[in-house]
Amino acid sequence: MTSKIIGVGNCIPSETITNLFFDKHIFLDEQGIALQGNNSSITEKLKKITGIEERRYANNQQVTSDLGLIAAQAAIEDSGIDPETLDYIIFAHNFGDVRFGTVQSDMVPSLAARVKHELKIRNNFCVAYDILFGCPGWIEGMIQANAFIKSGIAKRCLVIGAETLSRVVDIHDRDSMIYADGAGAVVVEANSNDDSGIKSHLSASYTLEEKDYLYFGKSYNNESCPDIKYIKMDGRKIYEFALLNVPDAMKKCLDNSGYTIDQLNKIIIHQANEKMDEAIVNRFYQLYGVQTPVNIMPMVINKLGNSSVATIPSLLTMILKKELESHRIEKNDIVLFASVGAGMNINAFVYKF
Repeated sequence: MTSKIIGVGNCIPSETITNLFFDKHIFLDEQGIALQGNNSSITEKLKKITGIEERRYANNQQVTSDLGLIAAQAAIEDSGIDPETLDYIIFAHNFGDVRFGTVQSDMVPSLAARVKHELKIRNNFCVAYDILFGCPGWIEGMIQANAFIKSGIAKRCLVIGAETLSRVVDIHDRDSMIYADGAGAVVVEANSNDDSGIKSHLSASYTLEEKDYLYFGKSYNNESCPDIKYIKMDGRKIYEFALLNVPDAMKKCLDNSGYTIDQLNKIIIHQANEKMDEAIVNRFYQLYGVQTPVNIMPMVINKLGNSSVATIPSLLTMILKKELESHRIEKNDIVLFASVGAGMNINAFVYKF
């Protein structure tokens, strides 16, 4: 028995935000002092490090659960299932519904409950709940769905990852340029017809020293209300942490799957930072003593930015829908999924298509 993906969907918001959007921003350091250099040089440096040229923002009327609903509807349609047959709806996010122009997060009822309501599912035994696990939240949702399916608790689950990070950024922090909005979803079900599905998985939480590498903190503008918090990160520490720990986790997960490094066809990794992701994948292959294959890692961060839990399911949908010219996933391909983020959390799973 395996857990097999039978439908995928995403929601890529229509609002395209180029780096020129930040030209008039006043960027400050942690002490509230203006950064040296003009904004064009700051954004150019961002592009070189992260690869980001554009990102997508939700429109002013949309919240996270709206994006998640659109992705969920697409995944259900793609799967061809009756939504009444879903046993679980698992919604990964980090900040709930934050309406445009406000700073208040709304998570009650859960975003999963809101999606279930909008899907008009009458089945009371379709359990809807949220998961907060940083950027690795969608993968963790997949791991939990797999556990429900393998144990016999569930036969079919909908796993959503959605976020509107544009609503929780400090406009005076240059890191705000990294973040984006979006959603992705999959329908996964029990499979005994073939050997496709999840083959291995791994999760870890590093909290002793690393807990606050990503956190909620006050604006760099000292005149702003100190009680209003925004997403903050220690980029250097996250980079070092990721390079030290993620490749090892990916190797352990692949080794546990029974597949060898030469059988791996794709790595779908959280779109956090292009240079960091490239360094992670290169170090992963170094652990096996082999060169990194060309075209092994699809990247769309240059156009979509970092939408947290949405990056992986959105990218997977784009590949399976043949929306990326240079990347395909074929029958029997072996794909390694991996993510790292707030917590600090790391997870991965190996999947055979």
